[in-house]
Amino acid sequence: MNTLLTRRQFLSRSSAAFAGLWLTNRSFGKISPNEKLNLGIIGTANRAAADLQYVSTENIVALCDVDADYLAAAQQKFPGAKTYRDFRKMLERKDLDAVVVGTPDHTHAVSVVAALKSGRHVYCEKPLGHTVSEARRMSEVAKKQKRVTQMGTQIHATNNYHRVVKEIQSGVIGPVREVHVWVDVVYTGDGLPAEHPPIPAGLDWDLWLGPAQRRDYSPEYVPRKWRCWWAFGGGTLSDFGCHYIDLPQWALGLRYPTSVETDGPPVNAESTPAWLIARYEYPARGESPPLKLTWYHGEKDGQKVRPPHFAEGKLPPWGNGVLFIGDKGMLLAEYFKYVLLPEKDFPAALEGSKPDHDYERKHHQEWIEAIKTGGTTSCNFDYSGALAESVLLGNAAYRSGQKVVWDPATLRAPGNPAAEKYIQHHYRSGWKI
Repeated sequence: MNTLLTRRQFLSRSSAAFAGLWLTNRSFGKISPNEKLNLGIIGTANRAAADLQYVSTENIVALCDVDADYLAAAQQKFPGAKTYRDFRKMLERKDLDAVVVGTPDHTHAVSVVAALKSGRHVYCEKPLGHTVSEARRMSEVAKKQKRVTQMGTQIHATNNYHRVVKEIQSGVIGPVREVHVWVDVVYTGDGLPAEHPPIPAGLDWDLWLGPAQRRDYSPEYVPRKWRCWWAFGGGTLSDFGCHYIDLPQWALGLRYPTSVETDGPPVNAESTPAWLIARYEYPARGESPPLKLTWYHGEKDGQKVRPPHFAEGKLPPWGNGVLFIGDKGMLLAEYFKYVLLPEKDFPAALEGSKPDHDYERKHHQEWIEAIKTGGTTSCNFDYSGALAESVLLGNAAYRSGQKVVWDPATLRAPGNPAAEKYIQHHYRSGWKI
């Protein structure tokens, strides 16, 4: 074998080796706090546009979107970024430190797991996955790859949420045995859409579907209403449950429920419910007692589905909220305020705090700073994966039509085989994680 290298061969091999060394160093927590990360963005419009805004302090070097119009609009703001339609092509780049995923739920796992396996840190919108098995897989891969991760539950960063957690953990209302969580927001459809006009010229419909089974395009799905269909989202529970159930999970140290059962309208095979009640049971945690947590959303027979405490006159007329019931009293909270109840027992109680308008930036910056310093985040995939599993398990119980008794170690629901197909994910041919 001729061991002499031409100058071109030497330069080519040296460049490749240097690039690999640079990527390795950058990928394993050796980025100076003064350096900027090289970010790839998957999804550029709607909620993803907010994510892009709050990480724009870094180098946006790659933009990916299946919609050419959205992609062009984003590139106008970041003209130095290269554009892609397929995230798999974007991840072939060697200069990406981290990736932000702001796509619909059904494409979270395929893009996130690919990014993690390629050595990139990841920020992903909520819920973490589309099914329980996806959420678990994402958290496992993040742990194995030792990547810095964050789920997009930005409300977690509000001053008010931090104050509520401090109050609950201080024991001001005593041991908490019961929690109620409710929202007025509703995502629902009415079976399959009837209208199927031509696919818009700029939309790659096949890539938008990604791992979901093939179906005809409808403007009911894209760009905003996809949460209303099981094929792409999980309705109100999987979306707002990640924001509101986050608070009791954090404050009470919850992990996986032991069971969940639901009430709701007759199950529609295609679209998510207009109202739902989901009753979770959580085991004791150390000195903390077992907990019953009930979720409510929507309207039934013209009445809002809410905890009975409203009809009993025990609560002020708030919209969305979380009610902690302890042995010594109650705490009612929402995003930006809270109050201890009954007021006669807590005369000096502070009702909430001034809304802080910087929480979204703080949530994204926490992730960026953790990458640069080798730290961690408050909503890393270990924490947020368990949260996502809980809300997704509620949907599985509803769709199966019976109670789920949960075994988190095996990801199985013994005695409820109907729930299995809603817990374990199934991918279109050519897609996998």
